[in-house]
Amino acid sequence: MASLALEKVTKSFGKTDVIKGVDLDVREGEFIVFVGPSGCGKSTLLRIIAGLEDQTSGHVRIGDQVVDAVPPAKRGIAMVFQSYALYPHLNVRGNMGLALKQEGIPKAEIEARIKKAADILALDALLDRRPSELSGGQRQRVAIGRAIVRQPKLFLFDEPLSNLDAALRVNTRIEIAKLHRLLGATLVYVTHDQTEAMTLADRIVVLNGGRIEQVGSPMELYKNPANLFVAGFIGSPKMNFIGGAIAAEHGAQTLGIRPENLEIAADGPWSAMVSHVEHLGSDTYVYVEMAEHGLIAARIVGEALHQPGEMVRLKPVPEFLHLFDENGLALPRPA
Repeated sequence: MASLALEKVTKSFGKTDVIKGVDLDVREGEFIVFVGPSGCGKSTLLRIIAGLEDQTSGHVRIGDQVVDAVPPAKRGIAMVFQSYALYPHLNVRGNMGLALKQEGIPKAEIEARIKKAADILALDALLDRRPSELSGGQRQRVAIGRAIVRQPKLFLFDEPLSNLDAALRVNTRIEIAKLHRLLGATLVYVTHDQTEAMTLADRIVVLNGGRIEQVGSPMELYKNPANLFVAGFIGSPKMNFIGGAIAAEHGAQTLGIRPENLEIAADGPWSAMVSHVEHLGSDTYVYVEMAEHGLIAARIVGEALHQPGEMVRLKPVPEFLHLFDENGLALPRPA
């Protein structure tokens, strides 16, 4: 495993700038997740790290080596893609060991590495099967195993769970987290799913328009977003934003409050009408229309018997208010 550093990295396609001066230090053994909306540059940045794209300017350093001119195969990285890219004519053993065979690694060493990876990923009973005989989750584990056997300095994951159904995404996410703990590997993971980012990362890198908006642990970003973009992107349902006179009372352009910090109470200062109710068993999400502020979400623990059309009062928990200035930057929290 190795550290990773990006130094003033830019990428332009013609006159279009897609990466706009990114600086980032990834510690050895760290699990970093790039997250952001489509088109924010996260996959392009990953491909630059891998050597599959050349940056326009800036430098990429893996460990102590600047790798700007180093081809992908010599960078000591292994990449897991959204598509499994398994060879259909090879069995699991053959797919996992092919790159090692091409590198001229002795057969006994290849078998030892395959066995170790298969033990980690519970693939022992599947080694003689071909990809057509595997489920989507099993194919993804084979793709991960193919990366593990290369014993890379750096693992790169490009939206690896996008092709899996909801249940398999959860299971595979847990397996990836366990794998990181077991290997202690340096891992950079790209996703558009902020739930994946929150549950996997040591630190999250939030990207927007080719720039880094904020870097921090999942809970740092959740509790102390640096700006409106991060506040609205991290968390589901997203943070509620309220402007006008209510925000002005707090000396802000915009006031933010997360759904779990917004109570429905008779003594609440804000009036709203129930628009929709989602009953999830352990929680209830009540969506209300608030004059001049649009749709607002409140999360209530357990069952809440509210009906569309009902008038309610909303009460924010004061210590969890977020304030933003006219530029969308976070202001000091209320005392």
